[in-house]
Amino acid sequence: MNFLHVASVCPSLTLAHPLKNAAHLKELLPRLEEDGIQAAVFPELCLTGYTCGDLFFQERLLDETLKALNLIVLASEGTSLFFVVGAPLRVSSNLYNCAIAIQNGRILGAVPKTILPNTGEFYEKRWFAGASEAKDRSSILLLGQTVPFGCLLFEATEAVFGLEVCEDLWAPVQPSQHLALHGAQVIFNPSASNELAGKADYRRSLVVGQSARLNAGYVYASSGVGESTTDLLFSGHLLIAEGGRLLKENKRFSRESEWISAWIDVDRLTTERGQNEGFHSAKALGLLSSSVPQRIPITLAPADLERFDQPVGPFPFVPQADEARKERCEDIFTIQSHALARRLNASHAQKLVLGISGGLDSTLALLAGVRALDLLGIARKNLLTVTLPGFGTSERTRANAIALCEALGTSFREISIAPSVLQHFKDIGHDPKVQDVTYENAQARERTQILFDLANQEGALVLGTGDLSELALGFATYNGDQMSSYGINASIPKTLVRYLVEHAAQEDARLAPILRDILATPVSPELIPQTSEGSMSQKTEELIGPYELHDFFLYHLLRYGADPQKLRFLAAQAFGERYSEEVIGHWLQLFLKRFFANQFKRSAMPDGPKVGSIALSPRGDWRMPSDAPSEAWLRE
Repeated sequence: MNFLHVASVCPSLTLAHPLKNAAHLKELLPRLEEDGIQAAVFPELCLTGYTCGDLFFQERLLDETLKALNLIVLASEGTSLFFVVGAPLRVSSNLYNCAIAIQNGRILGAVPKTILPNTGEFYEKRWFAGASEAKDRSSILLLGQTVPFGCLLFEATEAVFGLEVCEDLWAPVQPSQHLALHGAQVIFNPSASNELAGKADYRRSLVVGQSARLNAGYVYASSGVGESTTDLLFSGHLLIAEGGRLLKENKRFSRESEWISAWIDVDRLTTERGQNEGFHSAKALGLLSSSVPQRIPITLAPADLERFDQPVGPFPFVPQADEARKERCEDIFTIQSHALARRLNASHAQKLVLGISGGLDSTLALLAGVRALDLLGIARKNLLTVTLPGFGTSERTRANAIALCEALGTSFREISIAPSVLQHFKDIGHDPKVQDVTYENAQARERTQILFDLANQEGALVLGTGDLSELALGFATYNGDQMSSYGINASIPKTLVRYLVEHAAQEDARLAPILRDILATPVSPELIPQTSEGSMSQKTEELIGPYELHDFFLYHLLRYGADPQKLRFLAAQAFGERYSEEVIGHWLQLFLKRFFANQFKRSAMPDGPKVGSIALSPRGDWRMPSDAPSEAWLRE
């Protein structure tokens, strides 16, 4: 489990007063370390201020900068905090705008800015030389130390860091691309970006977008309001992003020193890169620059996970914002219906057969099925919905199934499976009083047989109802409800199924009462007779655990390759007091056992459309041997 605690810092600034600015920084360093920060970045030219103008030509300012830098280096002795400050450095006859990495009394390296803006309000080429003018130099003498200089990578056991400065991010080709292709997982950017109306949005999109393109962490710190306001205003914009997600942002325009911190999941980034063909292709296409970064080994303080305070969403498949959730639901219904319409065309079928139970999954399949027929201009009567009551069917689910089919205008049949299943028990010598796996699976297989035979009669496709959560857990009868002509819900987890049905209820007032009662019905296979009081004797989540936990495990296991220790940790963060660590551990063990044991069912799963980033099709996203053991994952 590899989390990195990083900070983006904007200290108070006194323009053109390096020693006073060093004092501000010195005050912040122990506070950052007390907060458990492992790595931090300060703004561009933070020792002098970015807006010194022609004062950068003054020897006094440059001499004072070296004194200030020395004070900061001395102040860092005995600490493990890795931090980056900005300062002008003279090398030979050139002045460079540099990002300087410091740790434990040492200057680890200095990286000159590559892209010097020189239009509009910017005219850096008046004072500074770009990194290209120092390409033949690999080190400089600075404060009595021989310091690596140029394109650098800082390598710790936990992560590899790279540095770029402000405008470097805004260029068509960025140094961070080169650094990432050479292994940098976290990019630190000391910046001085002035404020304009709307510019903060664009700046944010750059940082978040770059973290997505590079599958990297991106830590950005811009100069604050202490800069000169002769012509410009700076806001102290602080941003931390990871893999396309904005982890933390400040409110800007603070008149005091401030910082933000976040936890970057380095394991997650490593997994994402390993699955990103773009990284391998970029190297193969020769997109790596001919220059190879110098690698500087560093040692970081261990992450103090007792301080972990980053929100972890309990429902990773479901967008939190209402508008985003609505848009996601519409996208999924569109994918489902268009995929099914294409399959109907390809098979020259005009009809569908669907077993409707009054539960969530068959409800979602029905809603997608009628949309597909509407797309093709085929009458809804061509969707034959069949309720197949058995020994455990409740009146509530049966009534909801019938009401929904009537409201949607589909054809409908009711066929009791009890007589044929009892005959089957007699044929194989099974006592109906023994309500074991044979008792349950015989019902599921009888239903599937009837549906396929009806499909043969009608020249139709059997529409599958099983969802992603059931596929992961193997909670389906092999050659029973596991099989269909087309698995319309195959990549939709149970937690998202609920939101899709709720979305349909919000969009259609006529269906809303039926759909909301279906949503309120406990999830159950209804294969065991009801209790003497007439209530369900089988509730799925009492048998196999909460679907919200299983969907959480599934997402982080498949999307980011999280190991069991990390799954437990993240689940504890996400669900808080809702589940104890013991309960989380219990259901995680069950999830892992079932996930491995039931791959054989997924290896024979029917076709179905992928709607999100996680899917279990053996022809696409998940190619796993059916006989792989789970022991390594179950061992703590």
